Amino acid sequence: MLTSRTFLKRTRAGAVVKVVREHYLREDIPCGAVACRLCPPRPAGPGPGLQARPSGAASSLCPGPHYLLPDTNLLLHQIDILEDPVIKNVIVLQTVLQEVRSRSAPVYKRIRDVIGNPEKHFYSFTNEHHRETYVVQEQGETSNDRNDRAIRVAVKWYSEHLKKIEDEEKIQVIFLTNDRTNKEKALEEGITAYTCEEYIKSLVANPDLVDRLACVSDEGKEIESGKIIFPEHIPLSKLQQGIKSGVYLQGTYRASRDNYLEATVWVHGDAEENKEILIQGLKHLNRAVHEDIVAVELLARDEWVAPSSVVLQDDGQNEDDIEIEEEKENILKTSYNKDMLRPTGKVVGIIKRNWRPFCGMLSKSQIKEARRHLFTPADRRIPRIRIETRQADTLEGQRIVVAIDGWPRNSRYPNGHFVKNLGSAGDKETETEVLLLEHDVPHQPFSQGVLSFLPKMPWSITEQDMKHREDLRHLHVCSVDPPGCTDIDDALHFREVENGNIEVGVHIADVSHFIRPGNALDEESAKRGTTVYLCEKRIDMVPELLSSNLCSLRSNVDRLAFSCIWEMNHKAEILKTRFTKSIINSKASLTYAEAQMRIDSATMNDDITTSLRGLNKLAKILKKRRIDNGALTLSSPEVRFHMDSETHDPIDLQTKELKETNSMVEEFMLLANVSVAQKIYDEFPEFALLRKHPAPPPSNYDILVKAAKSKNLEIKTDSAKALAESLDKAESPTFPYLNTLLRILATRCMMQAVYFCSGMDNDFHHYGLASPIYTHFTSPIRRYADIIVHRLLAAAIGADRTYPELTDKHKLADICKNLNYRHKMAQYAQRASVAFHTQLFFKSKGVLNEDAYILFVRKNAVVVLIPKYGLEGTVFFEEKDKPTPRLDYNNEVPSLTVEDTTLHVFDKVKVDVTLDASNIQHQKIRMVLVEPKIQGNDVPANPSTEISSKNEPEKKKKKLQK
Repeated sequence: MLTSRTFLKRTRAGAVVKVVREHYLREDIPCGAVACRLCPPRPAGPGPGLQARPSGAASSLCPGPHYLLPDTNLLLHQIDILEDPVIKNVIVLQTVLQEVRSRSAPVYKRIRDVIGNPEKHFYSFTNEHHRETYVVQEQGETSNDRNDRAIRVAVKWYSEHLKKIEDEEKIQVIFLTNDRTNKEKALEEGITAYTCEEYIKSLVANPDLVDRLACVSDEGKEIESGKIIFPEHIPLSKLQQGIKSGVYLQGTYRASRDNYLEATVWVHGDAEENKEILIQGLKHLNRAVHEDIVAVELLARDEWVAPSSVVLQDDGQNEDDIEIEEEKENILKTSYNKDMLRPTGKVVGIIKRNWRPFCGMLSKSQIKEARRHLFTPADRRIPRIRIETRQADTLEGQRIVVAIDGWPRNSRYPNGHFVKNLGSAGDKETETEVLLLEHDVPHQPFSQGVLSFLPKMPWSITEQDMKHREDLRHLHVCSVDPPGCTDIDDALHFREVENGNIEVGVHIADVSHFIRPGNALDEESAKRGTTVYLCEKRIDMVPELLSSNLCSLRSNVDRLAFSCIWEMNHKAEILKTRFTKSIINSKASLTYAEAQMRIDSATMNDDITTSLRGLNKLAKILKKRRIDNGALTLSSPEVRFHMDSETHDPIDLQTKELKETNSMVEEFMLLANVSVAQKIYDEFPEFALLRKHPAPPPSNYDILVKAAKSKNLEIKTDSAKALAESLDKAESPTFPYLNTLLRILATRCMMQAVYFCSGMDNDFHHYGLASPIYTHFTSPIRRYADIIVHRLLAAAIGADRTYPELTDKHKLADICKNLNYRHKMAQYAQRASVAFHTQLFFKSKGVLNEDAYILFVRKNAVVVLIPKYGLEGTVFFEEKDKPTPRLDYNNEVPSLTVEDTTLHVFDKVKVDVTLDASNIQHQKIRMVLVEPKIQGNDVPANPSTEISSKNEPEKKKKKLQK
């Protein structure tokens, strides 16, 4: 049956066109009930359908067998309930799915996953194309009312349809809705309808489920005090008008980690002026949560403030005492010079909430038998959340997940609900799960659908594989990697050719041969974006069969590769470049130390050792040329842990030592990436996936320039070359570590390198490498960007064909956006893993007295670096319930005077380091300043912070270390 809708539409040019939409209706869409013989057989699809004898929790409201049918709002707000294993046999209508998809992509994905789970027996019913359940929108009826009616029609149809099934016990359909009007209409029409709360409370055998109910309305969960704390949010329609007229600015809200009363809003669009707006004070923050899309009103210039140098953390002790909050806000308001002022604004409305489930711990209420408690998130940028739970005693000391439901104007904190318990705080597995969830790292096992696209074992190279490949198995190819590396992406060869020139080859695992565009394996790899290396665990981007076996370029086995081969002269000048799909057989899998030992050995002169020496000689020339062109050599302390073989706890911690061979491999990887970037751009100027590193804005360098000036050194920042040259000259014979400190500080001034599509951007330059064009080609086992680049290069040399998504710059731009996000999250997860293992290391060490250098000074603290461990920590000079020393902060020098002792950036100090486990939620490495001794006050330096290890942004490899 065919129905059609006709409507008029105005084009951008102003013309009016007639649009006819055809809508096909069918009678053969099955109801999904396994016991039903009236419907045609259900086609193969996600999930096994609705059970003939519905299992699940027993309900006191509906003791007999029943199916549940939720409406859109219930599914959107109560997804945590629907995901619980107790809830089974749920009908999800097409109407509901379509509305959810348009309103919340994360919830849509979660419900699709639940529908695909065979144990849940959720069934997606295409009611919009079933002849008996499709409804036409009536004149004067809103889309929302039409959809509500369509849902009720589908519930009635199911109730009548299931009565016809010949069975002793009839199956009932229960309509779940929290919409009062919709429920009343359903009851009038003879439909069995309950609110989610009514139904969940009827599951008497599962009382804990009540804790997971979302508080949809802010009524009823408001705090007893009726005092209004926050200004009202302006309605969305008025916000959109205001943004259009320029009264308000739209941007992404970024909360501060160091100061809970401060945030910045990154303005969207082309407004170069006021790109970043500072927000200070509780009322101006106005209930925005980190990563929300907000509307901001710019304050008058005489109300602009400067970013605060005070470290303020919300202790949650006086949650409803706003006067105390106002006192803290006054601390922020000190005299500024005009150069420090930043465009300042206030949040006037929320355009889009980006709430997610948050990991953290329960701060149990001191009131006996209280059900309302505060939850403290692991991420300091997220406010505390008030939840109701009956399980407070059980959940104390546990890591739990909580979701936000709403934030009323008269509540200091948002309201939320308990989602799940992850395990005991401090437990290694639990903490690893927390950091993966907090950094949104996809880490679930690969599904059968994904694994089905892997090659069948035993696997071998076939004649078909050989057809379009060069056989390079005769070459003396070797790989050089960190110890314990199993996912070997790259290998090298070097040989002299007959004309006296040199041939150098970079051979990269041909992952794109195994991962074909558009299948489930490709989609999963694209979603993950990158392999994540934690201290003791590796979260693979591709299944282990590929990452550690078939794609890994291990020694003495035939492997498929993608080769970039240059002919060079002895000055390392490229004469010819060619790219080819190939077959290689690596002759040696070496560690950096083993390769270095061969190069330095006076007795070893075999083919591999000779090749390594030749490569190393060329690499030195390439590196000098790069640096002469303005490439930066920055510094970032990195640590490696030595693990106990039985407990797997860290027993030693030291900074990584880089050898010449690290640099050797890096040089040829950089050269391959530049060569490939140029090739794919020449062939596909609109569709090349490239990587750029934007030049930092001049203001980023302020801290570096001031710090160098305090040591009578000049740092020039007009260009990368000027910066590189001035860093090279910044030496002090009496302070050899000063140059390293300056390079560490320079690293902090840099922007993040990002992937982009060449057809969507004009600026290709890579600032750090001083290269006009760059991409990633050399690590396809662990980076999805490299897989796309391999596909582009294969198409460019005629080794493979393109496909529609590869030559769609908008889709490529979307891929780049996800890759940039995943890459950033992976870096943060790695740092969090290092921080956690550092805490484990210090747990059994007692008090350690270590040398440190001051990296930054704040108004009430100094940030120090301990070179021995490559670790940072904050030393605070204020302690709760103790006298505060006299503090004098000088931003120009920069320095902090504590009583009569002045501390400057780069000063060498001594600190006592211990683990403070008093707060199990945020265990901290405490640092106490020992030297210089603070004169004139008995108050000890009282630091408490989470130590972090900062990883180098452009690093050749991040491998699993054991």
